[in-house]
Amino acid sequence: MKARGFAYHRPDTVDEAVGLLREFGDEAKILAGGQSLVPMLAMRLTHFENLIDISRIDELIGIELRDDDVWVGAATPDAFVGMDDEVAESVPLLTLATPYVGHFQIRNRGTLGGSIAHADPAGEYPAVALALDARMEVASRRGSRAIGATDFFTGLWETSLAGDEVLVGVRFPVWRGRCGFAVEEFARRHGDFAIAGTALAVQLDAENKVTRCGIGLMGLGPTPVRASAAEQAVVGRRIEDLTAQDVGGIAMTGLDDIPADLQGSARYRIRVGAAMVARAWTNATREALDA
Repeated sequence: MKARGFAYHRPDTVDEAVGLLREFGDEAKILAGGQSLVPMLAMRLTHFENLIDISRIDELIGIELRDDDVWVGAATPDAFVGMDDEVAESVPLLTLATPYVGHFQIRNRGTLGGSIAHADPAGEYPAVALALDARMEVASRRGSRAIGATDFFTGLWETSLAGDEVLVGVRFPVWRGRCGFAVEEFARRHGDFAIAGTALAVQLDAENKVTRCGIGLMGLGPTPVRASAAEQAVVGRRIEDLTAQDVGGIAMTGLDDIPADLQGSARYRIRVGAAMVARAWTNATREALDA
């Protein structure tokens, strides 16, 4: 199939982009790398009269250390994120997640901001954003604002972005001290959407007590979700008093509307999800203990 006809716009600045969004309203859609949107248009699962291509806006491309955050421009290609030394040093969870994002062709064209804004519940970058309490910077003709990750993802492929807003960049907090990070997911083939998975970060004090923990989940809800129950259960406890299996099991509590499809039943996804969290917990805590 082919996409229905549309008008193509390629602004040079964010101001021009938000101006086009305001002009065309609901008939417009932002196009970044196009790795999710273009197939949906081709299969006629969606349609917009106007596509606004932001992929070549210079101010949306780049990676910078800003205070205690690493800022990643929304139009920065996934491949750049995966190979960047600053990301590897300051936000290793992003570096670990990137190889799981599709195949290298997709990572060359896809963008971090596009993945975040697409809000796929099986996406790796949304899970990392949740685990690290990232903040999304958005802009419109009305001004700029920041949206926390826990408030950003609102439904299947839906976010709290207003219709006239564009995602400008994402700020990922830098975790310092005795920290460990891990990404684990299970898919039928490498590059397929995760049946279940996790992006996990943990921080320990000098006595091996958990002082901070973030667990983002993939494929276990209608939106990217966070394993809040497990995070709360481990904070303040010594590593020696926690088993990976217990953490994995607790991470699966309190989840609503777990998908059931040809990839697997909800019960199957829970079992896989618990195993992925347990494996990630083992790897992340081992790294933190060695730090």
